[in-house]
Amino acid sequence: MIHLGSAILMLIFGYLVKVKRWSWLIAGYNTSSKAEKDKYDEEALCKGVGNFLYTLAAVLVLASIGEFFDRWFLVGISWGIFTVLTFGFLIYANTGNRYKK
Repeated sequence: MIHLGSAILMLIFGYLVKVKRWSWLIAGYNTSSKAEKDKYDEEALCKGVGNFLYTLAAVLVLASIGEFFDRWFLVGISWGIFTVLTFGFLIYANTGNRYKK
């Protein structure tokens, strides 16, 4: 049940960041100075983080399905995918100038 609740939260936060452009929910970006924020394309950053949160929500739905049907290997695989995606996105977002103006 906790996986489904987490998935719903990820969907809500993904919507708020991607659609409503609540960039203050993005850790690190929200504490940056105005001059530092001006270096980044806020729209692209919000879109990327929002899509990432939607993807994590889908993985958590998969985990909740595994939990519901008592298929714990599916929960383990889901958390492995969750971890790989998280580290992959961190590397992707911080290499190159993807979100810089």
